[in-house]
Amino acid sequence: MQSEIRNRPSFANIKVNLGPGDKILAEAGSMASMSSSINIATRWNGGVFKALAKRFFANESFFINEFTAANDGELVLTQTFPGDIECFELTGNTMYLQPGAFLACEPGISLGLGWAGIASYVGREGLFRLKVSGTGKVWFGGYGGIFEKEVEADYVVDTGHLIAYDPTIGIKMGLAGGLFSSFFSGEGLVTRVKGPGKIYLQSRSLDGLAAWTNSHL
Repeated sequence: MQSEIRNRPSFANIKVNLGPGDKILAEAGSMASMSSSINIATRWNGGVFKALAKRFFANESFFINEFTAANDGELVLTQTFPGDIECFELTGNTMYLQPGAFLACEPGISLGLGWAGIASYVGREGLFRLKVSGTGKVWFGGYGGIFEKEVEADYVVDTGHLIAYDPTIGIKMGLAGGLFSSFFSGEGLVTRVKGPGKIYLQSRSLDGLAAWTNSHL
């Protein structure tokens, strides 16, 4: 299986070249185009109860699609909003994805739910996060560009910009500064992450887009 992320960072999509018997799992509705030699099968995202939990607690689809190539073929996957797509490869380890970030993975990856904590809920990120573990590639998307940061100690991220991180990363919510600065600077609450570990950030925030749009309606 060969893959390429194209048209970055504003309108990224994944082109996957599959050989006979190759498989890839993808979020429901992410297929943009595919060769006729590729078969699609839809199943519950981890079983009925796990699928329900992922839908209501991690903003993921009830279903996941499995694409299998009978012969050589091409598959193009994309996300519903404009932005970038990134890929990391797991080798028996684990990463956490924020709700809605997951796009696709290889069959050796297991998808589960992890408790994110009250701090994440206060920051409007939800009580749960998607836990991806196993061996294989994972593709995830973000609004705007995606960039990574190695965090050694403490680091501050505006809410809505953190989309993926190592399990060694600790998260808590706090004010951007003092009371006056926090409420009148436009920053308000921020996410304080503590390393060591790697985090992935998106350069734009969907909450920020919604607020900007509402102010002009």
